[in-house]
Amino acid sequence: MKEYTVKKLAKMAGVSVRTLHHYDQIGLLKPSIRTDARYRVYGERELLRLQQILFYRELDFELKAIGNLLDSHNFDLVGALESQKQMLLSRRKRLDTLVATLDKTMLHLKNKTMMNPEELYEGLPKEQAAAWRMEAKENWPEQVAHAERELMRLSKADFKALQDGFKANVEQLAMMSHLDPAGSDVQAAIAQHYHYILRFWGKADDAAEAYRGLGDLYANDPRYTQVDGVPAETFGNFLQRAIHHYVDMQLR
Repeated sequence: MKEYTVKKLAKMAGVSVRTLHHYDQIGLLKPSIRTDARYRVYGERELLRLQQILFYRELDFELKAIGNLLDSHNFDLVGALESQKQMLLSRRKRLDTLVATLDKTMLHLKNKTMMNPEELYEGLPKEQAAAWRMEAKENWPEQVAHAERELMRLSKADFKALQDGFKANVEQLAMMSHLDPAGSDVQAAIAQHYHYILRFWGKADDAAEAYRGLGDLYANDPRYTQVDGVPAETFGNFLQRAIHHYVDMQLR
């Protein structure tokens, strides 16, 4: 039979020697042998009992209650282990939920110092931005909420880079508006435009039809295709045709 000194057992179990001394004093975990020199020596049986004690302690049982359970005449070790496993799994599930909540809270606090919904519309006149956001939320509430959540995960620097890249892409398309919308150069720029739009939307569900609908919006609402603050109907029609061609050729 293997024997363990109090020091070795404490190290194996991750508890202090003082804890084992206390368990001995209150009768919760007695050593199997006490030498003539009063040294405590533990065997396999005590190891299993200590395991049970530590499991129950992890589950917040009081020491007295643990002793009563372990000393009960009908105590079933295998059954106890199965019960403890289920309780620990339940606790792990609760802890996983708490960790997820903490992650969300930290993300929220982090984003409060980095991005907020108002910052997503910087660069637009304040009243216009508010009106556009309200209109979009009325027409596409879930999509707008999702897009804003995803964008607020970005740092200010990353969001600024996204804005600048998209602006340069739109300016490039505006300068191409005299070309064939189905031409290779225009379609290459539209491919970039599409990927910028996906980043702003934050998802790709039904992306093809949504992007086609965006092309229609450009053609039907001049507010979205202004050039230097001036509505450009021709540009809107050009974008619509270019986007429709891209959807038909690349996204079908």
